[in-house]
Amino acid sequence: MDVSTTPIAERIARVLAAEQLSANATGDQASASAQVDARWQDYLPHAIAVLKTLREPDRAMAAAGDVAVWESMILAGLKGAMPPKVVL
Repeated sequence: MDVSTTPIAERIARVLAAEQLSANATGDQASASAQVDARWQDYLPHAIAVLKTLREPDRAMAAAGDVAVWESMILAGLKGAMPPKVVL
């Protein structure tokens, strides 16, 4: 299996941005890649919401694999999406 070098939250945000911007989806941009590059960060809160929802697999997902590993992977993706906390 291939492993992406792009963080999962960014990948989800890019898909959400493309869904809104691209004429191949619900948008009106014939070529939306530059717009997606410029605006994917606007969709990051939505991507984080998706990841938070995925913390709990449904029954079919749980039956297909290890729930603890799934949760660990999703939590790692969330940790990578959150801005670092600065303590002064």
